[in-house]
Amino acid sequence: MTWELLLNADPLPWLLEPDEANPGVRLFALRDLLDRPAGDPQVVAAQDTVMRTGPVPTILDAQYPDGYWMKPGSIYSPKYRGTVWQVLFLAQLGADGRDERIRRAVECVFEHGQAESGAFAMSGTPSTTIHCLWGNLVRALIDLGTWGDERLARAVDALARSVTGDGYGWYRRSGIQAPGFFCSANYGLPCGWGAVRVLWALARVPAEGRTPVVEAAIEAAVDFLLSYDVARADYPYKERVSSSWFKFGYPLGYVTDVLLNLEALAEAGCGGDPRLDEAVELVLSKQDARGRWPMEYSYNGKMWIDVEEKGRPSKWVTLRAVRVLKRMATKGCTE
Repeated sequence: MTWELLLNADPLPWLLEPDEANPGVRLFALRDLLDRPAGDPQVVAAQDTVMRTGPVPTILDAQYPDGYWMKPGSIYSPKYRGTVWQVLFLAQLGADGRDERIRRAVECVFEHGQAESGAFAMSGTPSTTIHCLWGNLVRALIDLGTWGDERLARAVDALARSVTGDGYGWYRRSGIQAPGFFCSANYGLPCGWGAVRVLWALARVPAEGRTPVVEAAIEAAVDFLLSYDVARADYPYKERVSSSWFKFGYPLGYVTDVLLNLEALAEAGCGGDPRLDEAVELVLSKQDARGRWPMEYSYNGKMWIDVEEKGRPSKWVTLRAVRVLKRMATKGCTE
């Protein structure tokens, strides 16, 4: 059975229609669902539209000339309106990383967010290093076209080593407590959210950056994530499994859902693994009769601009779901 047959109806015309409120959906649908190359005239036009309408120009309008949002020198706070969050959101909303305003924002992240270890941290110091933020920023910076910058290469190498334990000497001086995703933010237990973000980042690293330590970290992340029940997200926890695992939304902050877990594993080549079947069924159960998925989790009211409406059919969540179903068709990573 092909992935298209899993849909109750074809949402592609809806995802491809011009939409001034969410132009990035069309851009990603052209690229990821129709496999159009970057130079395709429709892709070029869609990228231009992203920079002129919708959330991206509103976010950029709130930026200070030196490249930061809200506070100079403080990239993380306030949450969802500070510099880190805008870099994450801009990448996820399809912004063009060649834009000078985005280049200035990237420089702020490197200047104020990269610790001496190479890690990305909330305050640029090792003590505020956690995997979810680190992985998020690596992923965003790659998507914004920063690959080739030596500072990003250091961040990727250190991220991989923090997972494998190979030459990373900053455990317990940060949120990361030990190899294997142990994190103080999860009461010192291995963190599923952190592991997903690490894999999401490293699976995006271009082939020329896939050093042996990066490959080993990808393998370790895959092994960890698949050693638990992906559909139930029963990763180590102190009190209860977070309900956020089962609410799909966009854009993505540090909260992780089952859909992102599948996205990361599929990008790592694990689409055909039978251990993911129940999680895929969970995703499919959320679509409506028109092949659309609802927005279940939202940062609306906290960001510079709202994105869609919670509780309503969501182009962004539908794009995520359809894209991962397509990628899940790739075989590999089986026991």
